[in-house]
Amino acid sequence: MFIGHALFAFAVAALVADWRGWDRRPALFVGIVAGAFAAIPDIDVAYAFVGLLEWQAADGALGASTAFWDASRVVHRSVTHSLVVGAIAAPAFGLLAVRGRTARARALRTVAIGALGALVVVALVWDGPLAAFVMGLFAASGILVARWAARASPLSPSTVALAALWGLWSHPWGDLVTGSPPDWLFPFGSPALESRVVLHSDPTLHLLGAFGIELAAIALALATICRLTDRSLLGFVDRRAGVGAAYGVAALAVTPPTLEVSYHFVFSILGVGLLCGVVRDTPSLTFPRATSRRFPSSDAVLERSLTALAAVALALAAYAIVYLFVVPT
Repeated sequence: MFIGHALFAFAVAALVADWRGWDRRPALFVGIVAGAFAAIPDIDVAYAFVGLLEWQAADGALGASTAFWDASRVVHRSVTHSLVVGAIAAPAFGLLAVRGRTARARALRTVAIGALGALVVVALVWDGPLAAFVMGLFAASGILVARWAARASPLSPSTVALAALWGLWSHPWGDLVTGSPPDWLFPFGSPALESRVVLHSDPTLHLLGAFGIELAAIALALATICRLTDRSLLGFVDRRAGVGAAYGVAALAVTPPTLEVSYHFVFSILGVGLLCGVVRDTPSLTFPRATSRRFPSSDAVLERSLTALAAVALALAAYAIVYLFVVPT
């Protein structure tokens, strides 16, 4: 759900700004800022790299991924995912977006740094050095985003604070179906939502549903971009996306995936989307002419992204149909 958190926050913030009558550029900016803040809570996964230090090469690639995710569970979805922390951090990030070098601007930024520093101290007292380290990464990441927003965007500090609050508060809800629930009210206890939301009693169908939610978040973000840039959503989907439907046969050939063991499913279905998005026309035997363009145009990127997304969506639907109606129970 790493990508889904950011893209969902981006889409909703940008669509609300568009609904409020904002011009395209600031609407996109507020979406980007909200999306960046929505990604910050997962900075706690940085600790998972400690697990790689304990990994032995003899265990293979699967052993490396297992060591990584086992280490991530130590602090993942803890202090950085708290709604209480978000409520304090968001105004602080807004103050850090104050522009200028006046005494008032410096004083406001000092107050913001003090509030973020207090969060680190609280994490140290309540959960120890590791929680404080993760909270420090969280604060540093938010500072970088806030200062970038102040320099690169026309957004006011109050708008940055609202975007930060939306991003930070929208993040934890996406984790309800993919793992253990976050520590909602750190440093206080969390009296509700203490277990994962189960979409289906069949673990494979649960995984497919969670994967579908992620795809929906990505689709919403791409649809938002099309709306704000006056592009046709369906007009950018190439027919080669239909190749994704062939992925349904994978349900007959591989072990049914679950949240615990999903690498083979995730990597293969994303590979289908990548191939459908990148591979465009039949290769030509002639050499292409040299052009001054080093990177593909925005239209080309959008076309490839939407085609890849459509291919993955078709692959997911085909896999689910075969799993439900063909694979023996």
